[in-house]
Amino acid sequence: MEFLKAVVLGLVQGFTEFLPVSSSGHLALFKHFLGFEQVLSFEIFVHLGTLIAVLIFFRKDLFDLVKSVIYFRDSSYADGRKMILWLFIATAVTGIVGIVCKDLFESLFYNPLFVACMLTVTGLILFISDKLGTRKTSDTELNTKKSLFIGLGQAIAITPGISRSGTTIVFALLAGLKREHAAKFSFLLSIPAILGAAILDFRAAERLDNTQIIIYLIGFITAFISGYFVIKWFMKLIIKAKLRYFSYYCWTISAICIGLLLYGF
Repeated sequence: MEFLKAVVLGLVQGFTEFLPVSSSGHLALFKHFLGFEQVLSFEIFVHLGTLIAVLIFFRKDLFDLVKSVIYFRDSSYADGRKMILWLFIATAVTGIVGIVCKDLFESLFYNPLFVACMLTVTGLILFISDKLGTRKTSDTELNTKKSLFIGLGQAIAITPGISRSGTTIVFALLAGLKREHAAKFSFLLSIPAILGAAILDFRAAERLDNTQIIIYLIGFITAFISGYFVIKWFMKLIIKAKLRYFSYYCWTISAICIGLLLYGF
């Protein structure tokens, strides 16, 4: 894989991982149309780049969660311990579905027409989200049922072309969370999701030579920098209920890609 390809795919991952437009779908389509080789180990590196972006951006929230475990007997950290439980429950649902259907989901990445069609579905999900009214429930009022529901949304989003962030945010809104809390929970939920996927496919990243390591690090750094600034911007945008603009984008990209694929590209 060349340096330019590493930068392009790093930017695609960084810009689309946290925007509700499906990073997995964009990576699959970019690889198909630009003739990039399907390299799973490289995808692990760019995903880890966006993971570091989340860890840094939400470092205060994560530090509070760590303290809630350390000071287990301190009642003032009870909300933090509950948040860890809700994240664990949602992640468990996603993990079970991901492990059981791993081969199916991976095979879909090699079907660009399917991926393009799923972008249309993502557009519908985002369009619906802006129609949901403002809720009064905070993330401290999550419960087992709501966490399972949001985890199911993330499980559905394993499908390439379905946005993980968009789907989990919409499911969180349907569960009654405020927009800002829905977005924060979605981003925090991405940490175990990305880390889990990397661990499952870690063997694919073994035995890299020095040249490959440099190229992969370029992709990692590019994904990290672009991903960090996207999170910062998107957190402000979600509060204003502007997700429908991303639905127009998804529909446009989907239509263009379907047209190109039907004409043999």
